[in-house]
Order: sequence, then C-alpha cells, then structure tokens
Amino acid sequence: MSYRLRRVEYFHTTVVDQPGEAYKVLSGLADLGVNLLAFTAVPVGPRRAQLTLFPEDPGKMRAEASRAAMALDGPHPALLVQGDDALGALAAVHERIYRAGVNVYASTAIADGSGRYGCVVYVGPEDGDRAARALGV
Repeated sequence: MSYRLRRVEYFHTTVVDQPGEAYKVLSGLADLGVNLLAFTAVPVGPRRAQLTLFPEDPGKMRAEASRAAMALDGPHPALLVQGDDALGALAAVHERIYRAGVNVYASTAIADGSGRYGCVVYVGPEDGDRAARALGV
C-alpha cells in the first residue's frame, strides 16, 4: 500500500453553534488566501462548536487570523496520511504507529470514492517524531 505522509499543524477555534458559522470562518480564510489541507467541526457544549483547521501554511494562518482578530488555539502537531485506498489501509497505518509505542488520541479518515483516502492522525507533541519515523518519514 502506497501512501504519502506529511507532518502538519492544526489550530482550534470555537464559534457559536448556529447556521453559517463554519461558512463564515472558511470563506473568510479563503478570502485571506489561507489554504486548508483538512477541516473538522464538532459540538462542544449546547451552543458552541469547535472548528479544527489544518492550514497548508501555519505561519500565514497565524498572521491572517491575528489580523482578523480570530482567536486560535495552537498550533498542535498531527500527521496527514494520503494514499491508495485498499482493504486494511488504515489498519496498516495505525499498526505501524502502535508498534512504535505511540498513542493516537484521535484519527479521522475518508475515502474519496476514486481509490484514494486521506487520514489525519492526532498524536501528542512528544510523539510526533516517533510516529513520523514509524511511518517512514
């Protein structure tokens, strides 16, 4: 199974959980020239949502968010795995990390429907190097 691995950084921001909030953040970042590699949104309480943003250029993200008065938590380390989709592809990635003794505290993946997948693997800052080495970086 072939895959490409990138070390990435992500940021959190929290918004009021109402229609259009993710759109406002995402379109605002696009207008500022911030390209995202990945994005997730989850509820964090009865009226709040946490947006997780994986910018291609973390420095640009910090600068533009500061100019726009957007509160960010981060950066935090993660791994972005992109590869050929096959039965067991995610299990193989997680096995290599597990065998290196690294705890994965969250992971999100999706198949694109045309034979490829992407996976974000969240590891602690102390485990980023070990996890990357386990995956061949």
